[in-house]
Amino acid sequence: MSTLLTMPPITLPIADPVLKFLIILIIILLTPLLLNKLKIPQLLGLIIAGAVIGPHGFNLILRDSSIILSGTAGLLYIMFLAGLEIDLNDFKKNSNKSLVFGLFTFCVPLTLGFLISHYLLHFSLLSSILFGSIFSSHTLITYPIVSRLGVSKDISVNLTVGGTVITDTLALLVLTIIVGMAGGEVTEMFWIRLGASVVIFGLLVMLVFPIIGRWFFKRCKDNISQFVFVLAMVFLGAFLAQVAGIEAIIGAFLAGMAMNRLIPSTSPLMNRIEFVGNAIFIPFFLLGVGMLIDYRAFFSGWETLEVGAIMIATATGAKFTAAWLTQKTFRLSADQRRVIFGMSNAHVAATLAIVTVGYNVVLGTGDDGEPIRLLNDSVLNGTILMILVSCIISSFATQKGAQNLALTDVSRHDSGKEGHERILISVSNENTVGELINLSTALKAKSNTSDLYAINVVDNQSTDENAVKKAGKILSEAAKTAAATDTYLHELLRYDLSSTNAIVSVAKEHRITDLIMGMPTDNPEQPNPLRHIEWIISQSNVTTFVYRPVQPLSTVKRHLIVVPERAEKEIGFTLWLRKLWQLASSTGAKIVFYADSATQNSLKEICERHPIDAEMEDFPGWEDFLILSRDIRTDDMIWTILSRRDKPSFHPAMNRIPAYLNRYFADNSFILLFPAQGDKPEENRYYV
Repeated sequence: MSTLLTMPPITLPIADPVLKFLIILIIILLTPLLLNKLKIPQLLGLIIAGAVIGPHGFNLILRDSSIILSGTAGLLYIMFLAGLEIDLNDFKKNSNKSLVFGLFTFCVPLTLGFLISHYLLHFSLLSSILFGSIFSSHTLITYPIVSRLGVSKDISVNLTVGGTVITDTLALLVLTIIVGMAGGEVTEMFWIRLGASVVIFGLLVMLVFPIIGRWFFKRCKDNISQFVFVLAMVFLGAFLAQVAGIEAIIGAFLAGMAMNRLIPSTSPLMNRIEFVGNAIFIPFFLLGVGMLIDYRAFFSGWETLEVGAIMIATATGAKFTAAWLTQKTFRLSADQRRVIFGMSNAHVAATLAIVTVGYNVVLGTGDDGEPIRLLNDSVLNGTILMILVSCIISSFATQKGAQNLALTDVSRHDSGKEGHERILISVSNENTVGELINLSTALKAKSNTSDLYAINVVDNQSTDENAVKKAGKILSEAAKTAAATDTYLHELLRYDLSSTNAIVSVAKEHRITDLIMGMPTDNPEQPNPLRHIEWIISQSNVTTFVYRPVQPLSTVKRHLIVVPERAEKEIGFTLWLRKLWQLASSTGAKIVFYADSATQNSLKEICERHPIDAEMEDFPGWEDFLILSRDIRTDDMIWTILSRRDKPSFHPAMNRIPAYLNRYFADNSFILLFPAQGDKPEENRYYV
């Protein structure tokens, strides 16, 4: 008994994996709680904590292979999230701006660093060029700040992320070329091999990864398997980048862009990805960065302090200049400039790669027998000092700018807010409940985290206890799916003779604004498959979605929206358009409108104010609805905007559309959308 209760001796550094992991978890837990009160960015606290417990601090924990592995995963995770959360539509539209910023933030630091090192520090030509590339590269360690504050889709973040890929790629290519020149390996074959490998790698990730991802998500519904698959794709992209001769972080970022449209921002999978990254991988990376800081290097001699001070001033001044030039070029706000500067000023991953490789390249020996390195000890130690200071500056600058942008965005959102959104989902089929909830979370506003309602109706004269248990199980599954996106769903189990009457009553009772139902599947080819829910539509004025999911919403490439003539004359026009805008923002899928010229003009006018990736096509009319089959693709989803009788856009041929969709478009998901209607007839006819 005494042997079992004997505590093993604790020695430094701690070797016991249980105690080591416990200490790290306590730091990750307490750091945000303590620093939030002091208004200090959390990531800065984790870096400082890493320095305190690391081998150069109290030597509690070594920066061993486990820390390096977790830290590497954290760095790749940051770059992957940056690619995953970027708005691809805005990225395409702002690609020129990203290119301009990328060139600014590469050329200005490179030029300034070269001039200072060559003429002030008297480095050789090759060393000076490599020294300048140190300042060109940066690491997006402050990206979790902008993501947490909800401004990751702002143009300043968008062009900074795009510019990061450009400048880091160029900086690491400079490293490859300079090292090759120092070793005499830069030949014609060197350039051919490097160019070919980079092009093949880029095409492989951007073209093949989406195909693999779409195939997997269509066939696998298991949440754990989906997350592991995504993680595997991140590391596969990183590994392929290394094979191509560039840094792994570029591969992780491109993997994120490749998977962007397959993982909607409001999906449960995205929630799991962000949760695991922010809770485990990214904190481990920040702690690992802190463990690199050796305070003793600051007192090793005046040369180290002098070089370190020059490097800090050069890096900060050059990155601020690049951010200022970008602000003036594109007429951005001061807070957007702060975000650009803050995100691009932190020097960690690529900087360490450049310095480490340059330090290990020996050009010869001096008269005293000491090795002559491409980058000397003073640069190595000065880089550690620069990493610490640049992370501190970046943390405060990013948090200040992102907070102001978030407050501005909230004010703008509140000022334009019209009514309060409440969504009711009718769930009765356990096979489709997940997709109904996924559609709801993709359509809802991001600020709506508690106004989703799920209803299941049980016959109040039934004595079947299994019916009640089944209804409870379906509601529980719906709530679980919604909770995975941090959304609270109200479970409503109702007893009624008529399910349609129960749904209408609940919609009025809870002042529902949007109703989502599954398509009846009893007899898909019946003349009117909507006969069971027509009464609901006739008795309810809310925006109503009737959804038949054939494939996961996340795997849809295009949404084809068939809009009837005079749809813009109905009061619900802007309401369902707003839902489409939210869907496009959440999923990144392309929107294609089929409408007549007058309706297209109204849509184009709105699209100018709320840009999305949308196209316009002429729609010949409901009698020729099947002509749509010429344009349909496997991964398309069809939306038909129908209308209630006696409304401006109603057409008798609409009655045949549900049967057409079931019969001729059996391989495509579709939605029948009935726009909201006002209580007064004049509201329905003259609203524009």
